[in-house]
Amino acid sequence: MSEDHSKESTLPKEELDNNSSVSANENTSNSDVAENPHSLEADDIESQAQDEEPFFADDLERADTNTGASRQLSRALTGVSTPAEVDASYKTPMPSMGLDKEIPKDYPDAEPYTVSFDGPDDPIHPHNWPMKKKAFTCACIGLNTAGVAFGSSVFSPGITEVASAYHVGRVVATLGISLYVLGFATGPVIWAPLSELYGRRPVLILSCLGFVCFTFATATAKDIQTVMLCRVFAGIIGAAPLVVVPASFADLFGPTQRGKAITIFSIAVFAVPLAAPVAGAFIVNNHKLRWRWTEYVTGIIGSFGLALITLFFEETHHPIILVNKAREIKKRTGNWLIHAPHDEFELSIKDIVEKNISRPLIMVFTEPILFLISFYNAFVYGILYLLLTAYPLIFAGKYGMSGGVAYLPYFGLIIGMIIGGSYCFFCEGYYLRDMKKNGGKPMPESRLYPLFVGSVSFPVGMLWLTWTGNYPDKCHWMVPTTSGLFIGFGLITIFNSSINYVIDCYLIFAASAIAGNTFLRSITACAFPLFSVQMFEGMGINWAGLLLGLVGAVLIPVPFLFYRYGRKIREKSKYAFVL
Repeated sequence: MSEDHSKESTLPKEELDNNSSVSANENTSNSDVAENPHSLEADDIESQAQDEEPFFADDLERADTNTGASRQLSRALTGVSTPAEVDASYKTPMPSMGLDKEIPKDYPDAEPYTVSFDGPDDPIHPHNWPMKKKAFTCACIGLNTAGVAFGSSVFSPGITEVASAYHVGRVVATLGISLYVLGFATGPVIWAPLSELYGRRPVLILSCLGFVCFTFATATAKDIQTVMLCRVFAGIIGAAPLVVVPASFADLFGPTQRGKAITIFSIAVFAVPLAAPVAGAFIVNNHKLRWRWTEYVTGIIGSFGLALITLFFEETHHPIILVNKAREIKKRTGNWLIHAPHDEFELSIKDIVEKNISRPLIMVFTEPILFLISFYNAFVYGILYLLLTAYPLIFAGKYGMSGGVAYLPYFGLIIGMIIGGSYCFFCEGYYLRDMKKNGGKPMPESRLYPLFVGSVSFPVGMLWLTWTGNYPDKCHWMVPTTSGLFIGFGLITIFNSSINYVIDCYLIFAASAIAGNTFLRSITACAFPLFSVQMFEGMGINWAGLLLGLVGAVLIPVPFLFYRYGRKIREKSKYAFVL
């Protein structure tokens, strides 16, 4: 290794002395560094974070040959303070052991008592689980995600009935959607660090349980205040799968498989909110069910997901697996010195606030790549929820479709998303090819290939939908329905490529980058349903569509600019990664 490379990849002394802790949802325990052989892959670095320059696999291997250096590096990576550092942080004197006992000195060598994975082929490591087990695990957590996504939009067909039942305006009733999606902006800030500290399983169980409770509470609400309060808490508490499930996919799959797994997850996140109104419309138009049953059905789906998670889901977070392993060995041997690296965490509320709340907001407004990509994502994600209004206005208002039939054209969007996801699968081969040429290191700009096509497809679809849908006497209903193929294709390729690009750009700060992206995206999606009806009715469907299409067209150059200048921008960035 060259002198310059060594300098860049070594943690400085000031950091080792002063950095007492790291963000929980951005750092990795020793098990993901020294003990976990899989974590040395370049694309896995996104699960790591510290407030310092990047480090590389060969540095870790060299450090691991020396116990003292390994422990020092481990403390820097995990944010674990030395006993002296911990004691110095307290204002009160150290309490005594009692009965004139001296405080025992720290044992000189902790390495023999630290558990690790048993080599790269350890069967308890999630990467080595049988594919059937991985698939079943993905199905369990996928249903949990689908239930939360279903709840976000199934409420929309019942808005008119809710407004009538509680004697409020349509905008107030629409808050049932907006407040729920607002929870998607705030919930991940809480759930992401908790899943890193305590594991995926307890967080998903707690989230799903709270989601089910507040969903059923919405169904039985006696006033509009209770409906809104329960909807916002259902969104906040139920948002855990939006951040925990992708993290579980990273636990289960290596870098060559992870992109495809995330693509499937992205399709579910986008397609389910479009399928839910179809089911919701048929429920609301059934006089024996009405709007409350949209919430009952959501609660039933959530309950089934809760049962699957509780009974069958095994922990996937690598550090927590080692914690459980150490606990079992301690139980059988009675040797309480045995521990996992994750047991050494020292994390304060101050660290959680600074790293999990402040940093994402700072990054999203100071990093050019992250800001533009997040703005792009926010726009298309807002359009997703705006379409919940646009489609009924076109197909029920213009074409005279009634009941659940007016929502069936959503399937054009869903088919477009499936086609877009398939195209992302195809482009994954180009990414792996470029990654191989780069010595196995990520090539962020190679993630943009699907976005090149999607950025054009999306505004074309929006203009097609609104300008043909506004003239039902001249255009058959299949014409605007077909536009959904282009819109859906654009939605999924823009979202999936953007998320993968952000991860590869920021690697060790990816969790903060994604948190900032999610915050901006969810805030926008929360606002769009509140003005969509007024915009389409005031401007006209065609002119409102022209405005949205032009915004989409203005954003077309974004992926091409980043493909050409992305590396130069990353070289000047404080947080972005250059390999």
